[in-house]
Order: sequence, then structure tokens, then C-alpha cells
Amino acid sequence: MRLNDFINDPITSESKGSTIRNSAIFIFVILAIYILKLFSMQIIGGEEYRNQSKRNFQRVSEIPAQRGEIYDRNATQPLAINTDPFAVDITPGEIPKEKYDTVTARLAAFLGISKNQVDRKVNSVGKRSFSSVEVKANVSFNTISQIAENIVDLPGVSWRSKPIRSYQDIGTLSHIIGYVGDISTDELKVMYNEGYTSTSVIGKAGIEKEYDKELQGKAGRESRVVDVRGRKTEEETKIEPPVPGKNLVLTIDRDIQLLAEKALGERIGSAVVLKPSTGEILAMASWPYFDTNLFSSESAYRRALNDPKNPFLNRAVDATYPPASTFKSIMSTAILQEKVLDPNKKIDCNGFIDYGNRVFKCHIGVPGHGKMDLKNGLAQSCNVYFWTAGIELGVERIVSYAHSFGYGESLEIDLPSQKTSFVPDPRWKERRFHEKWLGGDTLNMSIGQSYTEVTPLHVADMMAMFVNKGVIYKPHLLKQIRDPATNEIEKEIEREVLHKADFSPEVWTEMQQNLRYMVTNGSAQYPLNNKIVKIAGKTGTAEISNYKKQWHSWFVGYAPFDGAPEDAVVVCVSVEAANTWEWWAPYASNIIFQGIFANQTYEEAIETLGFKYLAKPMGRQE
Repeated sequence: MRLNDFINDPITSESKGSTIRNSAIFIFVILAIYILKLFSMQIIGGEEYRNQSKRNFQRVSEIPAQRGEIYDRNATQPLAINTDPFAVDITPGEIPKEKYDTVTARLAAFLGISKNQVDRKVNSVGKRSFSSVEVKANVSFNTISQIAENIVDLPGVSWRSKPIRSYQDIGTLSHIIGYVGDISTDELKVMYNEGYTSTSVIGKAGIEKEYDKELQGKAGRESRVVDVRGRKTEEETKIEPPVPGKNLVLTIDRDIQLLAEKALGERIGSAVVLKPSTGEILAMASWPYFDTNLFSSESAYRRALNDPKNPFLNRAVDATYPPASTFKSIMSTAILQEKVLDPNKKIDCNGFIDYGNRVFKCHIGVPGHGKMDLKNGLAQSCNVYFWTAGIELGVERIVSYAHSFGYGESLEIDLPSQKTSFVPDPRWKERRFHEKWLGGDTLNMSIGQSYTEVTPLHVADMMAMFVNKGVIYKPHLLKQIRDPATNEIEKEIEREVLHKADFSPEVWTEMQQNLRYMVTNGSAQYPLNNKIVKIAGKTGTAEISNYKKQWHSWFVGYAPFDGAPEDAVVVCVSVEAANTWEWWAPYASNIIFQGIFANQTYEEAIETLGFKYLAKPMGRQE
């Protein structure tokens, strides 16, 4: 077929027209899709895309929340507050290139740091960056004033408030209050989902750590739109204000704390003052302690960390010791409740006891205490009497009574670090040493030696059970949570039963009488003599080295003996054998009782008690 025939062929022309039509329709559809898409993006979804564009160039900075403050039980004496020093920032991109060295040198001079330190900060973001970087925190108002006066010559320099934790001369309360610090990488991995960020400041120890969520508050946010170089545009900055953390009121009485601190003095050990009817801790002193403000100095922190006396250890709850003769209070309760010995029966103490193939010597030596009944055996702390009772009771019943008083279990006090006391038994010894429990183990356990280990707070709680006649309330340090703006109480901590022992009421009454008799007629009559208040309690001396003749010194007691449980306070003092032996625990306890019930300072109490010549001028002075 010729070309002209092909062109003029009606069938071919029809096919050609169909192809053009189809192409036109295809092009029209494509154009329609593009138009619809553009309409959707610009008209229907325009606002969303504009917002997304802004978000791509939006800079969000955190506004730190004020951390909640911490007060003593009267809510009048602050223990941990916030100061408002400043942080100085620099925005490198706002500094003219030719003025960079001059600006950074002048800023370094104002801040009291080297120019190299400023340069290192700038280099972390880049000299042309419009992102701000913190040069120095904890800058005083006076320094900020000097910078403000010269701000014309300091382009790119700015400042902001950055709250810093300040501890108000808390002394031995450092173990309770704790301290704060920057969140670590490992901590952030755990706490990220709880709202913490890489810039969070968190509690590292004590109450600061235990109640960090309550104290933390919620950080605010400042949002601003910047251009591609990071420079702020003229669009309005949006601010979401921070929410301050809750204020905490502790059970601690600041005056009693200072009294206990001075009574203990610079002796390695601890002093606990407990309100037995509620479980509230009125004072908890441990020496040595650390300065909570030392964390601003790396060298000071390292010195404290390497101190062999371990000032970071709260010896009231984080150290364990043999309870020594304070354990005889539990033994006496078991004797009365189990009726294994008539409390009036006289047991002859000639200074030793033969048991098995060993001779066990009483602490007084030959010729011994003579004839001892339960009351006098406890008052004179006669080992022979309690060895005899231990044989009658047997190890299983001794262990059971120890657990009844909370030994061997956690006290669940609201601190992040605490030790559980330990009560051994035959099964433990066989697992631990692959040895059978021997009669000598029972004798040693009967007088608070051997493997038994308790914290001073456990011993204080043991005495609280005698005051409450069979109940121990959970010890706690938090009293109230308050709103930081209105000071209204949001939560009041209620007392909670921790242990309950269902013994005969007559047993508790007789034990109270026996503990009072120990003070009036026992070996500690002089150090515990007090004309203001009647004290009941028990001494203890734990031998830790027969070769060096070293002993821990204990006293635990309560007063007033003749008052209602609601009026009573328990005092427990433990002085470690590392100190020069002076049997200080009962003296320190009496000073604390005197100060509380006579409303006296430490200095007034030792003067009244006649201990001035014994007491060394130790601890903080008022």
C-alpha cells in the first residue's frame, strides 16, 4: 500500500484519532492528579506542613524546675533549699570573627577561668554555630552585674538563672538528706522513660534519692523558631513554665539532732532517737559524716571517698554489729514467756561455766556475781545466768524470739541504702561452714555475741517494742509532703505496724520493771543517773578482739519510764571499738535524755549532769 493510501485510509485515521484522544486523556489525568495534590498540600494540609516546617527549624530549650525544699519536723528550719546563681552561655555565631579572641578573653576574665576553657566550650558546637553553649554555672549575681555593664563589648554572651542546691549547715544530717548530682549515662538508661533527660539533676543518696520524683518537679520548655543557620527569627517565643517540686517535711527535730551529734562527738559510731509510738526518727547522727557541699570540689570529694573512716557510711542503718548484752533483753522476754526458769530462782555465778569440753568465763571473772535471779542477772549483765537460760531455751526458740523483735529482717526505713540484720541458725551454719551447730554457739548467741549482727536502728526498734508492749511501728523519716506554692499538706505519713509479738501482758510489764531496775541498780548507775526523767534500758559491751581487748559500747533505753508510750522517746547509742575505750554510750544517752526532757543544749546538759570534765569539746559549736 502506498503512503498516501495509508494516510487516506479511513480505518487508519480512526486509529490515529483514538491514540491522540487517549494521550490527551492520560495527560489530563496526570495534570488533574498533580493539581489535586498541590491543592491538598497547600490548601487542605497547608497549615500542617507549615507547622512541620517550623518544627524542623524549632529550637526547644529546657527551663529547669525548682527542686522541692526539705525542712525539719516543725517545717520552720530549712535543711535543703535552692539558691539562684546564674549560668553564663555563649552563642559563637553572634560574635564577629575579628572580635572572637577579645570577647572570649574578656568573658574568661569575668568568670575567673582560662580562655582555653571558653574555647573548649565553643569548639564543642563550632565557632559559626548559633546554638548556645553553657560556659560556666554557679555564677554569682555580682559577676553577672559586671558582665551586664560590659554587655556591649560582649556580643553573643547571655545568662540565665540556674537553681543550685544549698544545704543549710546540716552536719550529721548529711547521711539522711543526701545530695544531688548530674544524671549519669547508666542512670539515664534506666530512668529515661520516667521523664528524665540528659540534663537532669537527680538525688544520689539519702532523702534526695529516696523521694527524687516528689522533689524533682517538671521542667518547663522554651520554644523558638530559627533559620537554617540557627539564628532566632522574629516569631514569638512560646514558653511552658516549669512546675516546682514538692516540699518535704521530715520527722527530724533539728535541735535534738544537734544534741545527739554533740553527745556522740567525734567518736566513730551513731546515735538514734526514735518516737516509739509512731516510728518517727527524731534524730540520727553518724560520725564521721561528710560535707554535702564538698561535691563542688573534685579533690575534696576524692579525699572523703578515700578516707579509711568512711564518712559516707551511715552507721545507724548501714553498719551491723554484735548486739552484745542488749540481746539479753530479748533473752529475758523469752525466759518469762516460755517459763523455762523461775524469774526468782537464784543461779550461782562463780565467774565461769563448764559446758562440753570448754570453760566459758563470765565478764566479771572469778569469783563471779554470786547468786543471780532474772532481775539482777539482767541488771549486772551476768553471762553465766544467760548461758544457763540459753541452754534451757535452745537455739530454735532463741532464734524465734530474735525474729519476733524484728532481727534478721529489713526495717524498711525510707532510705535508699540500709542493711538487714542477721540471725544465725544451725541450718545456716551448716550451709555456710559445713559444720554442725554446737552448744558453744548457743551460749555465745545467748549473750549477743557469735554471728548475730544488727544495726543500731534495729536495737532502737527492739526497745520500742518494750515501750509499746508488743508492737514495732515502721521507722520513717518523711512526715509530710507539702505544696510548694500554698504550703498546704498534700500527704501525711501515717504510722504503720512493722512487727507484732503476742506475748503475755504481764511479761511486758515485768520487762519494763526489769529494764528500769537495770538503770537504778545495775552496773551503769552513775552514767545513767538523771534527776529530770526516769530512764529504763540496757547496756552492752561487744568484744571484737580478745587479743587487742577492743569492745563496742552500747546503750539503748527509753524515757520517761513512768509515762505514756506517746510521751516516750527511745535513744540508742553505739560507739565502735575503733575509738579509745571510755564506755561512752551510756553517758551520751543520758546527755540526750537530759537535753530533751530538760529542754537543754548539749553544753547545759553536761553541766547539769556533771559530765563536763568527761566530755571532750567535740562536734559543731552553736
